[in-house]
Amino acid sequence: MSLTNRYDFVLLFDVKDGNPNGDPDAGNLPRVDTETGKGLVTDVSLKRKVRNYVGLVKEEQPPYEIYIKEKAILNQQHERAYIAIGAEELLKGDSKKRKGGDKVNEARSWMCRNFFDVRTFGAVMSTGVNCGQVRGPVQLTFARSVDPIFAQEHSITRMAVATEAEAEKQEGDNRTMGRKHTVPYGLYVAHGFVSAPLAGQTGFSETDLELLWQALENMFEHDRSAARGEMATRGLLVFKHDSKLGNAHAHALFERIDVERLAVDKPARTFSDYRVLFDGQPLDEVIQPAENRNMGNGVTLIRRV
Repeated sequence: MSLTNRYDFVLLFDVKDGNPNGDPDAGNLPRVDTETGKGLVTDVSLKRKVRNYVGLVKEEQPPYEIYIKEKAILNQQHERAYIAIGAEELLKGDSKKRKGGDKVNEARSWMCRNFFDVRTFGAVMSTGVNCGQVRGPVQLTFARSVDPIFAQEHSITRMAVATEAEAEKQEGDNRTMGRKHTVPYGLYVAHGFVSAPLAGQTGFSETDLELLWQALENMFEHDRSAARGEMATRGLLVFKHDSKLGNAHAHALFERIDVERLAVDKPARTFSDYRVLFDGQPLDEVIQPAENRNMGNGVTLIRRV
């Protein structure tokens, strides 16, 4: 079933004693807005976790294969599309680089049907073997921390070396020093959007939407690592519009949700140090998890978490 409603959503998640999204251009330090000191997590990082969750749950089987994944060779996936639609001859010579045509459209449709992340987030598939481009119905912003973060740097020791030469140089001491960066605590907020008209173009369905919500709720449970410490989804608030095009501006809906720091005289270290507000009231007093609230303007607030 294709979508008949527009959705906008707010995702809240936190990190404790971990690095939620290191910046390789800055020695893998946690990403930060240098002007405000607030932490950042890229949309690419969040989409990666969604992809990993869907691939794990659906075992990479069509129609839930993952296009952008570790060690993937994208043109090989494009070739599969041309073989599946019976157009193998177009893979020979320069014809595979055609910029348009019915077969390109057929190949693009095949990619949408088989790959969850293509029909969800979109993809540029015109690299070599041309399957066109897809504009995805689901988009995410960077996540930004509620308060400035303080990145701590820790020295760590590995009681081993990689080569015999290193061992001889250290006269048998055999230890390797390293560095690790963590955020003691940070609560992050990201915004997301689901376009019903674009969903109709890619085949993104109600079933796919429910899987997306499940992924956003549970993606951190299957993304554990020593580097990321403790991360958890703390809130997923979904605004469902009564129409395809929407009944309110997304920014106006997002502005109705605020996060308040309870104790300003000490650093925040847990989620309980904050309170989520809706129209200035504590969220728990307005709506409980797994409940809906009709906001009276053609929009329904759904609290998933």
